[in-house]
Amino acid sequence: MQRYFVNHRAKDDSFKIKGDDRHHIIKVMRMQIGDEIICVDKDGKQAVCRLAEITDETVVADVVQWKEGNSELPISITIASGLPKGDKLEWIIQKGTELGAHQFLPFSAARSVVKWDEKKAAKKIERWQKIAKEAAEQSHRSKVPEIISPMSYHAMLEKSKDFQYKLAAYEEESREGELSNFSSSLKQMQPGDSILLVFGPEGGLADEEVQKLKSNGFVLCGLGPRILRTETAPLYTLAAISYHFELLR
Repeated sequence: MQRYFVNHRAKDDSFKIKGDDRHHIIKVMRMQIGDEIICVDKDGKQAVCRLAEITDETVVADVVQWKEGNSELPISITIASGLPKGDKLEWIIQKGTELGAHQFLPFSAARSVVKWDEKKAAKKIERWQKIAKEAAEQSHRSKVPEIISPMSYHAMLEKSKDFQYKLAAYEEESREGELSNFSSSLKQMQPGDSILLVFGPEGGLADEEVQKLKSNGFVLCGLGPRILRTETAPLYTLAAISYHFELLR
């Protein structure tokens, strides 16, 4: 059953669906009155709905049954990625959404080859947000992750003060055999906690950046004996967190 996120609560036990989602329902899925979909409201509440009316601008879907259950990770995870090349960030957002991330925070790192263009910012963020929305629908999430506008390294450090836990993947820690910081940090966390995970770009984090992480309360973590790519490390970390909080217990 197709899932659609709507940015409002149900009114009189019905949802009004417009824009791209209306187009998808009518033109792509070729649904008709009587067909059923799942609507997720702004609070993450889910309902099985039946199409009741189709107009040139709106699809009206009546609630048939509210659904119980929660597919969200018990802790709030923000993935902070040093701006990588090409479409790697799109991959991180898409797969990271499927694995349960709550936010994505791109930042400009010293070794980032890509330079953030403010003139193209709005379109970029709109595209990333759309990727997150579609991935959230596909993976049956009850919330769409937020894509935070890319920021400087200093601004990211300031933003880190909002989180209860702050970890950074650092390949030198792996080379030196550090394998316990990540695991021990997970054991300390409780449902409802927030965590910021920082990953460098293709060239990794510069020494000065690593020192600033330490002075701002970050825990440096190795992610096993193998060196992971910038687009692989966040996914490995999310999978490990999911195992720890959702499958291990």
